[in-house]
Amino acid sequence: MTALGYIALSIGLLLIGALAGSLIARSAARRTAGKPAVLTVSDLVQRVVHSSHNGVVVLNSFGDVVLHNPRAAALGVVKGSQVDDRARKAAELVSQSGEVMEVDLSPLQSRVGRQPEAVRGEVRPLGDGFTVVDASDESDAVRLEAIRRDFVANVSHELKTPVGALALLAEAVLDAADDQVEVRRFSSKILHEATRLGRLVTELIALSRLQGAEQLPEMTPVPVDEVVREALGRSRLAAESAGIDIDTDGPSELVVDGDRTLLVTALSNLLDNALAYSPPDSPVSVSRRRDGDFVEIAVTDRGIGIALDQQHRVFERFYRADPARSRATGGTGLGLAIVKHVAANHGGEVRLWSRPGTGSTFTLRIPAHGASASSAGDEEQPRAEQDAADRDTTLVPTGADGVDTGNGVGSPDHGGKL
Repeated sequence: MTALGYIALSIGLLLIGALAGSLIARSAARRTAGKPAVLTVSDLVQRVVHSSHNGVVVLNSFGDVVLHNPRAAALGVVKGSQVDDRARKAAELVSQSGEVMEVDLSPLQSRVGRQPEAVRGEVRPLGDGFTVVDASDESDAVRLEAIRRDFVANVSHELKTPVGALALLAEAVLDAADDQVEVRRFSSKILHEATRLGRLVTELIALSRLQGAEQLPEMTPVPVDEVVREALGRSRLAAESAGIDIDTDGPSELVVDGDRTLLVTALSNLLDNALAYSPPDSPVSVSRRRDGDFVEIAVTDRGIGIALDQQHRVFERFYRADPARSRATGGTGLGLAIVKHVAANHGGEVRLWSRPGTGSTFTLRIPAHGASASSAGDEEQPRAEQDAADRDTTLVPTGADGVDTGNGVGSPDHGGKL
């Protein structure tokens, strides 16, 4: 064989070897890729700690931070590389006693941005001088407890008035048993107070269902015109008694997704509110329209109006812009709170435009039937925990001349008469 032949043979063998090596390497790579990565116990512990919803801090016998997760820093338990002094002192006691201890780690001073209001820590011994601080955000529980206390206090106060009145009136009836005129007069007052008490209890139950964990009725397509018609029927007697005519626009054939009973209740409450705060012979109107993925039902009155500094409070439970007028008309102070929660539970909101001496427009916004979930979700108010004062009301902005500048609420083309 010539030298040229040996060279060609060598090159061929080299190519074959390279190809075989490549195939073997690829096969080995595929086998390796199919196997899970080998994790040590230390790796798994690190992952568990860092993924925990609670703040976790491990301290040594000197109170130095050995390990902590990002949540601990977010809760303020760890700042830089130092643990909160309260946690460190508790860790020293736990290390000595060997018993679990709870410690309050709530922020002592305001920090920039959103921060937890209440942080509760549990310090546990790990042995060999090590301790772990397990901190959780208890802000929601604290806020809910504050809401519960305020609610019980308000309910107790509101129930005391009609119950006390019933007792006094019953005594008056007994004392005037021989005077038929007085008996009839006191009996009518007893009936009025009993009716008011019954309405208060009914609205308290409705509000507790809307705010509680009870499952709401299944949402179905509801014609808006039927909601308006039924709400007007409920308010007809009150309107006639007040000498007020309620004007409406023409049929709209609009449809929303919701619960018909709740929507009628919300609109009836808006109408009752307009009638209660309007002088006799003044106009009240109801209008409806489609605004993007939402349907708006607006109730407009020419009543006393609401001052700007009170507008953020009208949706609070038991708040009354004019207590004397509200009590005289039998108002419970819960009507607008119910409206707010009905709107929120439907993925909508209630808006307010008002000016003292001119009147008010309350606009109920509910997602239209067939509206995209993403579009409706952009403006949805959270139903879950609400702050103690329930003050997350959406206010419609007004211009310098008092004319509504937001979404046409209260403007002539929306049926309003402000």
